[in-house]
Amino acid sequence: MTENQDYNSLLHKHSDVFYRYPLTLVRGIPLMEPIANQWDPIENFQARPDDLIISTYPKAGTTWMQEIVDLVLNKGDLEKAHRAPTYVWIPFLEICSPPPMPSGVDKLVNAPSPRVIKTHLPFQLVPKSFWENNCKIIYVARNIKDTIVSYFHFHRMNQAMPKPGNWDQFLENFLIGKIAWGSWFEHVRGWWEAKEHHPILYLFYEDIKEDPTREIQKIAHFLNFELPDPLLKEIAEHTKFETMKSNPMANYLTLPAFVMNQSLSPFMRKGIVGNWKEHFTVAQNEKIDEITSQLLADSGLVFRTEL
Repeated sequence: MTENQDYNSLLHKHSDVFYRYPLTLVRGIPLMEPIANQWDPIENFQARPDDLIISTYPKAGTTWMQEIVDLVLNKGDLEKAHRAPTYVWIPFLEICSPPPMPSGVDKLVNAPSPRVIKTHLPFQLVPKSFWENNCKIIYVARNIKDTIVSYFHFHRMNQAMPKPGNWDQFLENFLIGKIAWGSWFEHVRGWWEAKEHHPILYLFYEDIKEDPTREIQKIAHFLNFELPDPLLKEIAEHTKFETMKSNPMANYLTLPAFVMNQSLSPFMRKGIVGNWKEHFTVAQNEKIDEITSQLLADSGLVFRTEL
């Protein structure tokens, strides 16, 4: 039995532990209750010098970057890319469900090096051992408008997330940071400022969408790989949204509906820049522009909301 089959067997056996978890503050950041309840092992996680972190605010292209990084590390080997679902081969550091389901830390402790690790934690909550070991981090930021829309639909389908309420309620909660993993503004700005002091490659979702080969080259160089142009193009082709959406190893369809109900909204929904235009009223759009200009003022951060 594969690791994925073991995990899915556990999921079905203990489906009763899954419900829409409330949020609990951890050092002022709202996280889902099981994460907060098991915070000590996360905070005290022991990094290794060759660990690689993929960090994002939720719905900023995390799975996309995981797939790209895996192909870069394996020099485009598609067979390895289909070896198991994304959540199996790149564990999610802080994810926790009530026991006996294994946590991200449980999976990582015995994982062989080099480990690739996913996190949504804001900079200030990342375990200090990552900084002490000078670990490399790839951070992906996405414009706030498309992030809000994608996160809203993710809340609808992910049965472990708090209920999103209606669109207007969700938007208000998002803008005040009353949402899992906290304020988008603090998240993108915190990681942006941290790159001045740590080995962080800060990328933008919109840039990857605009020219994936160029951005994959940046990733390869950051990881000390020299990849020929044909291989870069092959990786770009394999990680196109349409390709990944139909890849069961990437689209989360291997998870049961009591965890992710994709009949409500697919995990990979649109994958474009500018879908926010179908959701925001003029007043909502103007409000977001005003808040963004205030909270990101003097940061040097510039986001594109259309291509």
